[in-house]
Amino acid sequence: MPNPAQNTPSENLLVVMPTWLGDCVMATPTLRALRGRYPDARITALVRHDIRPILDGLDSVDRILSVRQRDKDGSKKKTRRRRSLVALARRLSKGGFDTAVLLPNSFKSAALVSVAAIPRRVGYDRDGRGMLLTDRLIPRRHRGKFLPVSTLDYYLGLARYLGAEDTDHAMELATRPESDEAALKKLRGAGFDPDQGELLLINPGAQKAMKRWPAERFGALVDTTAERLGLTPAVTGSPAEREVLDAVIAAAKTPVLDLPKLGMDLHRLKSVVKMSRLMVTNDTGPRHIAAAFDTPVVTLFGPTTPQWTQIGFEDEVQVTPASRSASEPATMEQITVEQVVDAVCTLHTRTAGKPIGHGA
Repeated sequence: MPNPAQNTPSENLLVVMPTWLGDCVMATPTLRALRGRYPDARITALVRHDIRPILDGLDSVDRILSVRQRDKDGSKKKTRRRRSLVALARRLSKGGFDTAVLLPNSFKSAALVSVAAIPRRVGYDRDGRGMLLTDRLIPRRHRGKFLPVSTLDYYLGLARYLGAEDTDHAMELATRPESDEAALKKLRGAGFDPDQGELLLINPGAQKAMKRWPAERFGALVDTTAERLGLTPAVTGSPAEREVLDAVIAAAKTPVLDLPKLGMDLHRLKSVVKMSRLMVTNDTGPRHIAAAFDTPVVTLFGPTTPQWTQIGFEDEVQVTPASRSASEPATMEQITVEQVVDAVCTLHTRTAGKPIGHGA
């Protein structure tokens, strides 16, 4: 039976983006698919303010609206959140949107576009929000549990429902020339010239401590790869991960470039990722940035399963604990330095001769 949704046009489309950086990157194939489905529509992305730069420069988006996170402290936080939601809904109601595509599963996102009176609201029927949607997609379940589906496919399911035919999984990001130039200037000022050496980007943080590989092992990795491959190490992370970055730098005997202290914002970080030879990261946002820029990446998985976040990137090597127990959850401590060194060396050899983005 034909899907009537595929024949419904849109001239002014709002895409409510996911909350987390990595999920936003995994949503870029969906943005591209929606652009292909509605080539003449005005497409607006609604995104968290601090990760707004991740979407900057994409051809699939005409406009980016950002939302600042409110202070969560204080006894009146629920009241402030309601007022904030209403104010944002009023702002959206003036945008003339005919369709809203909701990538997050939250009730809040559905309430927002409903209060904004956007006529068509497309999303998955999750979190008790089905009544607020005009087009409800039912996630796949088995015996009451959601089946593991990669986030890439999950988001693309919405684009397919709307009739998109080009649903390629390749993530994509863009940088501005001025950001590339600023990042190069910072690196050269710190003594590293991408024309003379290769950068190994280390991302040792993660929002949850259980997803972090021990800092001293990152330090050992840095020393070994510098000796064997001649790679120049650099660490990156958010302000909240400052302690983790300091621990990695202290554990390494090799000098490590401290990107946050060099003055890297998200615009410049994208540029550095693009010009890096290889990245080693825990299962967190920068992994997806690397894949989007075609930068080889070694990703470390411990207690989390790769099934939900498969990205189909051919130049990724996933490292999981050498010994998994069926009765006990895996931990990051079960990943050995030797495992990660082997993965880095293997990927470095496999991608030898691959162009590095700073020359593009």
